[in-house]
Amino acid sequence: MPYSADRPTESVGTRIRAMRLIRDYTLSELGRLAHVSKSQLSRVENGEQPASPSVLAAVARALSVDISVLHGQPYIEILQQEQLDAMVSPIGSALEAWDIELDDDPEPRPIGTLEAEVGRVVGLRMGAEFSETAKILPGLITEVASAARRHDTPGRRRESLYALQTELARTAAGVAYRLGYADLARLAVARMGAAARESGDPCLVAIERFERAAITHGSAGRADRSVALMRQALRDLDDDGSQAVRAVRGILVLRAATYARRARDTSAADSWIEQAEEIASTTGDVDLYALSFGPRWVRMSRVSDLNDTDDHDEALRQANGLRLPDDYPPNRRAHFWINRARAEAWTARHDDALMSLANARDAAPQMTRFHPEVHETVGTLLRARTRASETLREFAAWSGV
Repeated sequence: MPYSADRPTESVGTRIRAMRLIRDYTLSELGRLAHVSKSQLSRVENGEQPASPSVLAAVARALSVDISVLHGQPYIEILQQEQLDAMVSPIGSALEAWDIELDDDPEPRPIGTLEAEVGRVVGLRMGAEFSETAKILPGLITEVASAARRHDTPGRRRESLYALQTELARTAAGVAYRLGYADLARLAVARMGAAARESGDPCLVAIERFERAAITHGSAGRADRSVALMRQALRDLDDDGSQAVRAVRGILVLRAATYARRARDTSAADSWIEQAEEIASTTGDVDLYALSFGPRWVRMSRVSDLNDTDDHDEALRQANGLRLPDDYPPNRRAHFWINRARAEAWTARHDDALMSLANARDAAPQMTRFHPEVHETVGTLLRARTRASETLREFAAWSGV
């Protein structure tokens, strides 16, 4: 339901309280199960303190729910407005059936055409164009799966087709995850893992584990398992000295840092960050496998980590020193502005936060509209004012808060 001045905005805190009462836990009981102090949990429930990812993960695990439930995802009403809800089922159906040979399967197009089509889908994913991506995915998943089944002789062509399957499953996982469909995201990442192992590319195997860390384990509040998965991926991806492999290893190290911090292992998180900085100094800023790495991305991750530990002043200081190139991918730009808005909102720079949210919307509208941290930041801004400005009310209505 869009924002109305006649009702309080729903937040992660109010959802935690609701789930706590459903489970019949007192504040003290939930705090003990989640290893979060009663006073901190009370502040989160009352909207006086943000629910950091580490607290959110611990509480979700204690309540036996997915983190997306506490975020209020999927946001059904705005999904319906953009007709995205109707596009989710066909993606799941295509993923479920991609190993089934049907009598009426059409002849797949040439591999060069399929590569171009998958490249276009990856471009849409980088632009966070969920609607266009979701329209194309089911048919392309089915076609590439059919092509892969027909090339059962070991060789480069077969591996190339499985690499295309990997990217399509990864795209489906990303769309489902962003829209709040946790079960579909897990199915997609499982399909991604199966295809990556047949692709002949160890980097794709590592990237599947990178995605799984967030989608399968992170969303279930198991930061410890995400860290363990990154350790395993790093052991399996040998450093051959190439920029690509080193950058992928750096990406894995950064994800390990994020989840170590969410697991409240600060010393390990700091150690991982040091490793990431060292690797970044050898790779420079690069974009590959539809991921970014390098000194700039390490610093952007640092802004996110500082927000996660409620050090919003330092997060904003770090963000102020960042300048993004004009050709930076839209989803990366939106990520930066969303994190900046979060820091500004919790340091009482409310007008600046709203401007940063507007910049995120300009960069990647659908990603911004469906991002849970955007919803939380908008709710924070609404609760901070006796009467919301027209601009804030418009943004709240647009984002479905």
